[in-house]
Amino acid sequence: MSELVYRISTTNEWEELQSNGSSLGGDLDKSSGFIHLSKLDQVRSTLENFFLNCKEELYLLRIDAKKLGDGLVYEIVDGSNSFPHFYGPSRSFIPLPLDAVTKAEKLTLSDGRFSCSLLDLFC
Repeated sequence: MSELVYRISTTNEWEELQSNGSSLGGDLDKSSGFIHLSKLDQVRSTLENFFLNCKEELYLLRIDAKKLGDGLVYEIVDGSNSFPHFYGPSRSFIPLPLDAVTKAEKLTLSDGRFSCSLLDLFC
């Protein structure tokens, strides 16, 4: 298991995470009962598939997977790709804790391509 996972976060969610020390994510997370995360090699395709028309500023959060413990589950999503999902202990759906975030960077969008230094490490 990778020691790092990533969260694509809106400005509002990132501000909530910083002010409250945790966040239950957005509407999709709340309706799914878990926080949607990605491995680094999945971030760009997730951004392109789900966030190209997002009107809010976005941040990429790097998360220490070890701090999420056994609440982090890798699940097959589309028949072949395994994505990390954070449920919390016993799939209780607890908020993502701020102390698991090791870095946050604002994403920029230019010519249909998102970038930030965390993403640019992975070409």
